[in-house]
Amino acid sequence: MRAALRLAPALLLAAAGASADEVIAAVAANAAEAVEALASDFERESGHRVTLTVGSTGKLHAQILHGAPFDLFLAADRERPRLLVEQGLAVDGSQRTYAVGRLVLWSPDPTVAVNADTLRNGSFRRLAIANPDLAPYGAAARSTLRGLGLWKSLRSKIVVGENVGQSFAMAASGNAEFGFVALSSVLSRGGRSWEVPAHMYPPIRQDAVLLKRAETKPAARAFHGFLDSPGAARVIESFGFVVDRDVGPGDDGRRGGSGAR
Repeated sequence: MRAALRLAPALLLAAAGASADEVIAAVAANAAEAVEALASDFERESGHRVTLTVGSTGKLHAQILHGAPFDLFLAADRERPRLLVEQGLAVDGSQRTYAVGRLVLWSPDPTVAVNADTLRNGSFRRLAIANPDLAPYGAAARSTLRGLGLWKSLRSKIVVGENVGQSFAMAASGNAEFGFVALSSVLSRGGRSWEVPAHMYPPIRQDAVLLKRAETKPAARAFHGFLDSPGAARVIESFGFVVDRDVGPGDDGRRGGSGAR
């Protein structure tokens, strides 16, 4: 059984007519493929049905604040889930890191060299990054460029997307020759990439919370618990994320890893 996958504009339609054995989850776009695979496994094992509404973390968070009938929120950051807990819209103690993102410098052109020297040489017109003030992957890209001493010198070449999905789209379309994007976005898309060493940027913790409206909903609680299972960890890692179950809400989740692809 395949989990139903729907886009954020269709959120009310996605939620309509939910039954006791249906889970409605809001999912950050960069994790959509991984969570769809998780949902399919959960459906097969539990018999429950999962409907996914996909969008940017910021927009999904705003919809939750305005009463969107989601059961779970799987974000691309830790801040929005934390705020929901503080505001009483998510179950206290339910926040958990389901994935730690990995940053790569990527080009859709498989013939170009992609590494730190690519940035140092600066022989390109445009470099796409997510908004570093709003998006975790953008903050990671800025931290990387600062660590390389290139933030100021490359500012005129940087084009900024609202989120990491937009920075990927700009690179994929050729509007930028290179982009700092999520590894999960490019694993199956070819091109060349350099995985940025994890010590060069703040950990990109992607947290999930059980929303208050689903606190007593067995199917939602079961899917929330399923995220911690060894099988779920294997699926998430297969989509280019790191899973570290030792990370708590206050930890930084830093992990190593780098290399060109």
